[in-house]
Amino acid sequence: MKKRDLLRNPIEHIDITSFDATPVIKAMGRMSFSSRDTARAADIFMKMLGDRECTIMLTLAGSSSAGGCMQVYADMIRYRMVDVVVATGASIIDMDFFEALGFRHYEGGQHVPDRTLRELYIDRIYDTFIDEEELQVCDMTIKKVADSMDPRPFSSREFIRELGSFLIRNAVKKESLIQAAFENDVPVFCPAFSDSSAGFGLVKHQWERPEKHVSIDSVKDFRELTMIKMEAPTSGLLMIGGGVPKNFAQDTVVCAEILGREVPMHRYAVQITVADVRDGACSSSTLQEASSWGKVDTAFEQMVFAEATTVLPLIVSYAWHSGIWKERPQRRWSRLFGQ
Repeated sequence: MKKRDLLRNPIEHIDITSFDATPVIKAMGRMSFSSRDTARAADIFMKMLGDRECTIMLTLAGSSSAGGCMQVYADMIRYRMVDVVVATGASIIDMDFFEALGFRHYEGGQHVPDRTLRELYIDRIYDTFIDEEELQVCDMTIKKVADSMDPRPFSSREFIRELGSFLIRNAVKKESLIQAAFENDVPVFCPAFSDSSAGFGLVKHQWERPEKHVSIDSVKDFRELTMIKMEAPTSGLLMIGGGVPKNFAQDTVVCAEILGREVPMHRYAVQITVADVRDGACSSSTLQEASSWGKVDTAFEQMVFAEATTVLPLIVSYAWHSGIWKERPQRRWSRLFGQ
């Protein structure tokens, strides 16, 4: 078994503009179970898009980007369906930035022995393969960008904006989320930024520059995201997976209260997840539970218990083909911070 044999078939990212999911979503609305939940989630997303005062926050956790939804997220920025992104470092760096550098994720499987994969320097995400040698190039590119920056603390938003500027000049693949966000002044936050290839690159950067180096200020992230929530008349959440990004975005309501500002709960909320509720977690609680914390209004909320790559393309295709996004103003929230 050779490495080139396993890294043969690249993952192809789905294009939501290439098909019209409208009849499927409408039919699912007259069905039951997860189908009806998905249709209701699509309708709530349409309400977010139709509310001209609503700032839409997309939160990303898990590996749906590597699994084929990477273009969906970038297109949502380009087509004014998203105003803020809160994501894991893996979603933004190991997947999006990685492919912007010209690398790919590959169709794999669960039945190749993982010991063999390790020997070949191939990383596995369920049935998706990544070339570890290429991932380490990504690590060192993060270091290269950090080496070029002023040695001071940055929010992850500021650092990712630097990555966007880098990609404008150096990207092999031009359709990345990071570059689209840079071009449209959409802030991208990674509250656990170091839990990714970014972490390896930044550690090496600091190791070589112990006295003067770049660091990531996660408290500044929280402050900046809360500032957006305080400025936005109303807000909606589209959450893929859960975990830190979901809770980070929800907590802005509580943080604003702590700062002495009364802001409304997130008016709209959709979460797509396969997490269980029985252990009291569900990737940072169900949306109804979040309401008890003062984070999410329950008038327009929907949990969809499904794996995101199966339903998200349908929801976004439905919204794109409606054309409602054409009437949305660009928020350009990065300019709130002078960038």
